[in-house]
Amino acid sequence: MSAGDDILREFDALLRRAREHDPELVEEMRTRLVAQPGPEVESGDAPGWHGLIGACPAMLSLRRLIEKFAPTDAPVLITGESGTGKERVATALHALSRRRQRAFVAENCAAIPETLLESVLFGHKKGAFTGAIKDHPGHFVAADKGTIFLDEIGEMALPMQAKLLRTLQEGEVRAVGDSKVRKVSVRVIAATNQNLEDAVREGRFREDLYFRLNVLRLEVPPLRDRGDDVALLARHFLAAAARAAGRELALSAEVEAALTAARWPGNVRQLQNEMQRLAALADGPEVRVEELSPDLRKPS
Repeated sequence: MSAGDDILREFDALLRRAREHDPELVEEMRTRLVAQPGPEVESGDAPGWHGLIGACPAMLSLRRLIEKFAPTDAPVLITGESGTGKERVATALHALSRRRQRAFVAENCAAIPETLLESVLFGHKKGAFTGAIKDHPGHFVAADKGTIFLDEIGEMALPMQAKLLRTLQEGEVRAVGDSKVRKVSVRVIAATNQNLEDAVREGRFREDLYFRLNVLRLEVPPLRDRGDDVALLARHFLAAAARAAGRELALSAEVEAALTAARWPGNVRQLQNEMQRLAALADGPEVRVEELSPDLRKPS
């Protein structure tokens, strides 16, 4: 049965209830219509298992844990170096969860100034501060009955950590400038490239929040530890980039060997950028070693 069939059955049930004058119908219809659908992780530009490409033992183990963790509502902490694909893991968790027909809302905590993050996450009332020209619901309200993904959680300032902890404990949010609280049901997935245990010891991260987030834990392996997955990913990214550029390119065996031997400090993101570069600059039809970026031409 497709997701579309599930949605049609749900709306048929709602219509039947409408004919019975269910007093809860209006609010439920409003919530159902405004909720954003979950991410389409099986789209044509994201092949593989829910967009996670790779068959090395570490990735197969990660997939098994995702399948095990997805049906629960417990918080998940995703760790791994920058560029390893932690948001891909979060979208897979949501897509396999019971909340998949509801919203998936993602935010990078390091990208929002500390003074604005509270408003972004919890909302604000009109006039709460200069520039607040209308009410803003905030990400937690937008993700109600769905999933919120908080990337770079280790960058969150201590005062905001305290407010996030209260939301996790009480299941409620208070918008900036509002005296009322609103109950929300949100599954929280957090990610970090930091060692949060060290951050707790150093007083940079609240221990109580750490334990609240670290209920279930997933570690995304660095690209340098994924063996043949490097060539598999490189072929996928190069094909997509070459197609967008209106050309056909392939990797020589020597190039694949050089890519597999590289250290990849930027992980999958760096590999994807390198393939986009080659799609623009390689003479073709087969990429040569000398066309790689200088730091990739020799084994590390």
